[in-house]
Amino acid sequence: METKNIDKRVVNLYMESNPNPNSLKFVANFMLMPDGVSYDFPNEASASEAPLASELFKYDFVDRVFYMSNFITVTKKEEFAWEEIKDQIKQHIQAFLESGKPIIKDTIQDELFDENDSETVKKIKGILDEYIRPAVEQDGGAISFHSYHEGVVKVLLQGSCSGCPSSTVTLKAGIENLLKRMLPEVTSVEAEGI
Repeated sequence: METKNIDKRVVNLYMESNPNPNSLKFVANFMLMPDGVSYDFPNEASASEAPLASELFKYDFVDRVFYMSNFITVTKKEEFAWEEIKDQIKQHIQAFLESGKPIIKDTIQDELFDENDSETVKKIKGILDEYIRPAVEQDGGAISFHSYHEGVVKVLLQGSCSGCPSSTVTLKAGIENLLKRMLPEVTSVEAEGI
């Protein structure tokens, strides 16, 4: 008996819910992205360099795709029920990953620290990275620093956090309180691009 494609990757994929009822996290048994690197695709046009995301957007129920660490978060259009579509999405992702094809055509460098950042900005980025990013990743999303000006920190929420009903509460009650407590110069935190 002859076996073909012996080096085919073994992919274990499981689904995990998160606070956004329209998003579902598809978690793989291996890293898909380098640590700290994420890609957010809010529409099909934005996924031109991401073959898997492009394929997922062919389904009329897919609204957004997000890659990070060892997971892919898919956000569905509200009028569809997860019970009807989640297995189809899981099978598609699993088959794509088993094929060994790259999920992204080129990698973008993670720009966590910039030598031109002020001390305050360096501290903000450090707090976001150490205390906030891991919790947001658990929920299938990502947070990144956008800007800081006169006490106002602006962050970019991606993945399941984008459009999530509880993201405003998380932003104000969690992130803003933590930053204000650790850095008195911070007066408020706002989400950019939601």
